[in-house]
Amino acid sequence: MIIGVGIDVAEVDRFRASLERTPSLAQRLFLESELYLPSGEQRGFASLAARFAAKEALAKALGAPAGLHWTDAEVYVEESGQPRLRVTGTVERRAAELGVRGWHVSLSHDAGIASAVVIAEG
Repeated sequence: MIIGVGIDVAEVDRFRASLERTPSLAQRLFLESELYLPSGEQRGFASLAARFAAKEALAKALGAPAGLHWTDAEVYVEESGQPRLRVTGTVERRAAELGVRGWHVSLSHDAGIASAVVIAEG
């Protein structure tokens, strides 16, 4: 059963400008594992914008309640290339309230736009 669906888009250049203007923003939005590739190299702005869009889409799928912490949701990619969500804290509690048992995530970026869709499944 689908409990919620969220979609969001982020303009990559605008997102990059926000991160450059406020360097501490990246640490408020992302976990270290989201900021860096397994090789230790920093992720590109398009990849980060897609992850941000996924967090926004996740919030929408949960009904956009106040009090969710950005770092209580981690967007990661399995070896197969499939994006996934790992939730803890405030996000995990809200998901449990709604009966969410699983997530479906799709990320994309092209032509300067990053997008994400999140489906919360019960």
